[in-house]
Amino acid sequence: MKAVILLSGGLDSATCLAVAKKQGFAAYCLSLDYGQRHHAELDAARRVAAALGATEHRIVQLDLAQFGGSALTDAHLKVPVTGVQPGIPITYVPARNTILLSLALAWAETLASRDIFAGVNAVDYSGYPDCRPEYIAAFETMANLATRAGVEGARLTLHTPLMTLSKADIIRLGQGLGVDYRLTVSCYQADSEGRACGLCDSCRLRREGFAAAGLPDPTRYCP
Repeated sequence: MKAVILLSGGLDSATCLAVAKKQGFAAYCLSLDYGQRHHAELDAARRVAAALGATEHRIVQLDLAQFGGSALTDAHLKVPVTGVQPGIPITYVPARNTILLSLALAWAETLASRDIFAGVNAVDYSGYPDCRPEYIAAFETMANLATRAGVEGARLTLHTPLMTLSKADIIRLGQGLGVDYRLTVSCYQADSEGRACGLCDSCRLRREGFAAAGLPDPTRYCP
């Protein structure tokens, strides 16, 4: 019962890890150092993996900043702070989830694992195309066509337990599973101490989620 869990260090991925553990999986957590604006989220991923009892946690380095195209990987582009807008925002990192899932697939096959967990969500999110259910279904189909394990009949399942949940429901779920959200960092432009800006899309969705759940927000914000 081994599973590879994509762990960014944010609220959703921490909850997803807790769900995998609750289901009895030995958790092999994978994070990506992709040239993002800060490493506070990777520090958070380390804390979350340790707190929730991951069997192993690996951080893979793959510098997507050399391509740019996103406010999260290009210092010349500003992170939007005026609120969530319709359409695909400039914080979308081209092909990031496809790259992450491909790395998870490679590790899962070497572990003889047939399960990958990803905390993608299609309800309270910023409109990223690689968070939609049809994308996840397409990737799972591809994974079972493109791997030795899949061809030989060991079908892989891509689990997205948060896909249809609101942010408030995700928070309630995680609280019930013992997730300490003080350990997580969701902000797109957190400072060196992991404090959130409180203005980016991710901060707004997170804060609204705690308010809707009727729970105090444990996020540390910049002065």
